[in-house]
Amino acid sequence: MLELDTRPLPDQIGYLVMSEDGAVLASGGEMENDERSANIISGLLTLTESVDPAVFKKRSCKKISIVYEEHSYTICLSNKKIYVVKRRNSSHQNGAVGSDADGRNILA
Repeated sequence: MLELDTRPLPDQIGYLVMSEDGAVLASGGEMENDERSANIISGLLTLTESVDPAVFKKRSCKKISIVYEEHSYTICLSNKKIYVVKRRNSSHQNGAVGSDADGRNILA
């Protein structure tokens, strides 16, 4: 299992790990014990399967991103588990970003 508690992703403010049936296996940060979000995410994944079975085969979707102004959710399916990470959006996401010779990000 990912080490979302001990080795969080950059700007991570919460996470959920769920079974395929939507049961919360682990959680932390702003998503600690967040059964409501778990139910919404489980419903969203079910919706992707029912839109058009010819296009969206069962569990064919591997990653979904939901982006708000201040934060975003990334939902990934792996090893029969659903991983959800809530991250604070960087202030530079709306601008053009490049890198200098030392690998530092530059906002244009």
